[in-house]
Amino acid sequence: MSWFESFILGLVQGLTEFLPISSSAHLRLTAAFAGWHDPGAAFTAITQIGTEAAVLIYFRKDIARIVSAWCRSLVNKSMRGDHDAQMGWLVIVGSIPIGVLGVTLKDQIDGPFRDLRLIAVTLIVMGIVLGVADRMAARDETGGKHRAIRERKSLRDLSVKDGLIFGICQAMALVPGVSRSGATISGGLLMGYT
Repeated sequence: MSWFESFILGLVQGLTEFLPISSSAHLRLTAAFAGWHDPGAAFTAITQIGTEAAVLIYFRKDIARIVSAWCRSLVNKSMRGDHDAQMGWLVIVGSIPIGVLGVTLKDQIDGPFRDLRLIAVTLIVMGIVLGVADRMAARDETGGKHRAIRERKSLRDLSVKDGLIFGICQAMALVPGVSRSGATISGGLLMGYT
């Protein structure tokens, strides 16, 4: 891969990562349309380090507060009811599915999951899921046709079960075409979260 190809793919990654669209799919599609070789799952993962670093920097105060509360809750039982300490545990719970599936499906992630036909199907399906989730959430908030207005849940309502479901939604992004943010946003909206 040339420096130019790397630059263009890095630009695509940076522009698509924060949208509820699959940056991995867009890297694969950009390379295919340009006639370049598939950059591969490893290149895709490495390019995401920059956007992940940006997230860590932007949320550094929240992350520090959660990590601090979580660490203190390990030795101080009274801290275990603290929302930030609970969020620390829920982040760990939510990370389990992608860790397990990432290791289990390593060969598929590097191979068959990068097939352009699968990517096209997952982009379409993900778009439909996003649309349905958004529509259902809007209907819940306005009362919709023949539906009572349902109070949307916030992060304070997050349970271990919901944290695990969010983790499963996130893990679906191991398939290019499924947006990590789109899947987690859709999953949250379908579970009744704001």
